[in-house]
Amino acid sequence: MSAVAMYSSVQVGGIDEQVLQHAPLVKRIAYHLLSKLPNSVQVDDLIQAGMLGLLEALRNYDLSKGASFDTYAGIRIRGSMLDEVRRCDWVPRSVYKKSRTISDAIRIIENETGCAAKDAEVAEYLNMSLDEYHHILQDSNNCRVFSIEELSQTGDNYLEESSSVNDTPLESLTLENFQSALSAAIASLPERERLIISLYYDEELNLREIGKILNLTESRVSQISSQAVLRLRSRLGGWLNND
Repeated sequence: MSAVAMYSSVQVGGIDEQVLQHAPLVKRIAYHLLSKLPNSVQVDDLIQAGMLGLLEALRNYDLSKGASFDTYAGIRIRGSMLDEVRRCDWVPRSVYKKSRTISDAIRIIENETGCAAKDAEVAEYLNMSLDEYHHILQDSNNCRVFSIEELSQTGDNYLEESSSVNDTPLESLTLENFQSALSAAIASLPERERLIISLYYDEELNLREIGKILNLTESRVSQISSQAVLRLRSRLGGWLNND
């Protein structure tokens, strides 16, 4: 029995019809994430975790908080799926370490030059070849969920914590300030990185589709997208250094 079918008969406080109504949202999010995850991750596992997130959203949604239910549910569904991925612990620690090293190098170079750090500059700073640098970017992107939610991984859990329905006015203001900082950081990305972020996250295109639009290989799009996220991490360090 599929994960959706398993939950289609759920009876929790009369919300079974709402579960069925929003099950397509869970499937859409699951398949969108799946295309960025290793083959070892099964879509039914993501859907099952997402359905739990949907149930949580249905129980806890508060209209007075201002957000639409779909927006709130999407956060909870994605959060549950990411929790499931993290629970499986398939990401090598070495990948996280190398990603942090690149992010730190980008920050240092950009602070010194006042300009966006280029591939060659980062590779030279880290005393590695350009091919080696690109290989690390590829590994990083293959082992991570490429979306803005990545910023909540490996201790950078600000986004996830701030999505709670129990936010105080101060926490809500802080989240608003963070979102403004994130928007500004995205707007300041090099043009190609900013375009890929937009096509992937806003238009929900996969890497292959983006490659066709930009006349780039899928692997090159993967490298650029990974560098964009690491650049965002470096520029949002003041918000994200919670670990």
